[in-house]
Amino acid sequence: MKKVFFAMLFLLSVAATSDAKPNFLILFVDDWGWKDYGLENPKLITPNIDQLRGQSVYFSRAVSPSPVCSPSRVALMTGRHPAKMQIVRHIPSGEGAKGGPSHLWPRDPAKFPSKNWMKLEEVTYAEALKKLGYYNAFFGKWHLGGEAYYPDKQGFDFTRGVSDFGHPRSFFPHYFSGKGNYNDESGERYLTDKLTDELVEFLEQYDEKKPLMMTLWYYGVHTPHQGRKDLVEKYNKAGIQGKLAEYYAQISAVDESVGRIREALKKKGIAENTVIFLMSDQGSYFPTPPLRGKKSGGHTLCEGGARIPFFVYWKNVAKGSEEKTRIDLNDVFPTLLEMAGGKPSDHPQLDGVSLLPLIAGKGKFVRREPLIGYRAYEDQYASVFQEGWKFIGYRSGKKELYRLEEDESEEDNLAEEHPEVTENLLRKLIEWEKKVGVEKYSGY
Repeated sequence: MKKVFFAMLFLLSVAATSDAKPNFLILFVDDWGWKDYGLENPKLITPNIDQLRGQSVYFSRAVSPSPVCSPSRVALMTGRHPAKMQIVRHIPSGEGAKGGPSHLWPRDPAKFPSKNWMKLEEVTYAEALKKLGYYNAFFGKWHLGGEAYYPDKQGFDFTRGVSDFGHPRSFFPHYFSGKGNYNDESGERYLTDKLTDELVEFLEQYDEKKPLMMTLWYYGVHTPHQGRKDLVEKYNKAGIQGKLAEYYAQISAVDESVGRIREALKKKGIAENTVIFLMSDQGSYFPTPPLRGKKSGGHTLCEGGARIPFFVYWKNVAKGSEEKTRIDLNDVFPTLLEMAGGKPSDHPQLDGVSLLPLIAGKGKFVRREPLIGYRAYEDQYASVFQEGWKFIGYRSGKKELYRLEEDESEEDNLAEEHPEVTENLLRKLIEWEKKVGVEKYSGY
């Protein structure tokens, strides 16, 4: 009888463990290029990122719907296209954000008044997960508004490293201008290391009886390109000099951070039940051949500016698999929600689609609407992707059309050769602009 009783207890405990809500770790790197890690570029030293990719589903065609600092964060945090909130550029840092609800960009031909903060009414993934019983911790770069709009006002229970700035003054103390702003460090601790220390310490002390969501939005590898000195020296010895060595060193610091956090998850005993997302907000400051474009320079909506690294680690994934379905950052929110046991259908405001069928290899992934890229700095301002075709729009009226499966470098403009496809995607862009309320800033 006792044997039967203990056997039943054991089976119940196994069932409880398997049914437990997963923990989440969101690692979001700033300006990290599509293939800027060791497996794709042997000049880079990134053993931890390489290992994570080998244990994850690798989404090789992931993009940012608005490859800019603040808009990309809006998309990730809310699952909604940032153009709906009229956040189409980076939010001004520090005092600049206090000049009013919106700002203009001198060289923007549309004179689009981009908002200076994300409204508190917007539902974040932290708020959605909190309703499902999660404890939410945030570390690092926010860049979605000043102190009145910080993450503690948007569903996060614990925060560290938040500032009024989109990038540091220096990656060594003092990190930012002005008092406060995470400037409590007097030594030489590198900013990426400090944020990692904060997260590891939090994890060691965490004792809530709730599933855990940890969000770390790195300030690296944004400018100023300033690597940790020992890492820069390694690259110098390998023959890499100047800003590229500094950038590579920044990436290696993020790599060390990934390794340290994963080790802390193991020590905490929750690594097995923690889902890890590792992503970037947009393309690199440096070119990423064979892709056209980069972070800036007038072609940011081309693949070099829009395409991002995107890995998802979970105990149930086909490890080391590549998924070529085109996705974007809006898809993260509904994915988290469904993995936590919620229903994306309860959030009709979402633009993203849950990636769970692609991650778990079960069910069907269906996207009914085209993927739209949008930003407001220069002539190139919009992109439309559907069924392998990519249209790129310009405020001057110029039209480009590419078949990405055969031409990921976007060298062969097929707009005149396939006018029916061009006009169909342009029509969808115009319809979307009217729906979102930005049609008066259109180029067509």
